[in-house]
Amino acid sequence: MSAINQTIENGRYILNESIVYYSPRYRKTITIPAGRVSDGATGALDITTLAWWVHDELCLKGAWDDGTPINNWQCSQVLQDVLKSEGRNFQGMYWFWFTWAFGGGKARENGLW
Repeated sequence: MSAINQTIENGRYILNESIVYYSPRYRKTITIPAGRVSDGATGALDITTLAWWVHDELCLKGAWDDGTPINNWQCSQVLQDVLKSEGRNFQGMYWFWFTWAFGGGKARENGLW
């Protein structure tokens, strides 16, 4: 994983440059714009990962860059995919179920499955 250009102010993370994530599973992209603010891994220990940036953006928008809706299962699956690609298999499994059960935002509005 390349370094994420972010700063921390008052317990919040601020993305300093945009990130475009490509999902090999769904063959779609999601762009997280520079200036986006996040609380990090909500309900879990913050780790240096792209996963919560990607997951938060998908939850916020409920869709991929091309406008295709994403549901809560898919959103949590992408989170797990990112974590696994970083070698974080335990976090991938744990965070998948936690975010699917309790998170999702607009992705959850599109359905659990």
